[in-house]
Amino acid sequence: MLTIDEQIEEIQDVLRKTPHHKATNGFIGAMRAKIARLKDREIESTGKGSGGGKGYFVKKQGDATVVLIGPPSAGKSTLINQLTNAESKVAPYAFTTVTVVPGMLKYNEAYIQILDIPGLIEGAKEGKGRGREVLSVARSADLLLIMTDVKRVDAFAGMVNELLGSGIRINENPPKVLIDKKVSGGIDIFSNITQDIDKETIKEISREYGIKNGTITLQENVTMERLFDAFSENRVYVPAIFVINKVDEEPNYKNMIDGEYVAISADRGKGIDELIMEIWKALKFVTVYLVKPDEEPGNGSPIIMKEGESLKDLALKIGPDFAESKKLVKIWGTRAKFPGQEVSFETKVQEGMQIRFL
Repeated sequence: MLTIDEQIEEIQDVLRKTPHHKATNGFIGAMRAKIARLKDREIESTGKGSGGGKGYFVKKQGDATVVLIGPPSAGKSTLINQLTNAESKVAPYAFTTVTVVPGMLKYNEAYIQILDIPGLIEGAKEGKGRGREVLSVARSADLLLIMTDVKRVDAFAGMVNELLGSGIRINENPPKVLIDKKVSGGIDIFSNITQDIDKETIKEISREYGIKNGTITLQENVTMERLFDAFSENRVYVPAIFVINKVDEEPNYKNMIDGEYVAISADRGKGIDELIMEIWKALKFVTVYLVKPDEEPGNGSPIIMKEGESLKDLALKIGPDFAESKKLVKIWGTRAKFPGQEVSFETKVQEGMQIRFL
């Protein structure tokens, strides 16, 4: 039986021999979808790696979980020791960290779990260097810190490739593709936006993913890769911050490096405060304040929420029984037209809002 890599190579060989024109678009789309599905099978084995190695399962705690991704000896252990109360072993040789080391950062009333994991190397998505276990932890993160040192900035490209290959989409939103499966009637394609992919190709790709009947609504000009992501069930979308460490070793680093990143020297504590602020912004945290029925509005009981969440989400975070028992909600401060305004449970939380449930 052929391996997944051998099956992919066979399909790629067919594609190389296939002329590209309108009549073959559907066939080419279906073949590329086959390749995407075969790669998904590898991702599924990555996802199962979370319990495969000792120490690679860490219970998520706090308001969010941030995972440090980087090549060996990039300074991740030094950084987590700067950010948290962790005691991750530090030494000047590769693969010092052989398990997941958790730490906790408290900032602006939020408790942010930071996980230091073994270095990510080329071939991680195929299992090299316990890569599947490493990537399984990354898939569960609320935020990734993708980190390298100033001498190995080109390592970013390889790490991003490993993450993409394991189904992790960095700093992307999910495709705006609505899929409504049905039992009969064939496939209907709807969009108010001009598409670069013709409808027959989209239908061929849908069938390759096992969708023979249904309605597919495209709310963006979707690329073929984004369409594959929409049909795949194992994609995760995670924000990321790119971090360059040891900048004290290269005085002219600003003239050598393009792109957005946070520059630090973890060993000297340089840039740590800026990085913490960027973590806060990337997590889109909002601090609100719970006001008990028998107390004056104030900032005494802070709760961390996320942008876009509602007062109903806040009540549920306190507890299902609490949420079910509350019929009214009043707010003070941010967004209140007057003190103690009664608002809908669907009202979105905002920074500084003071809230009383009744």
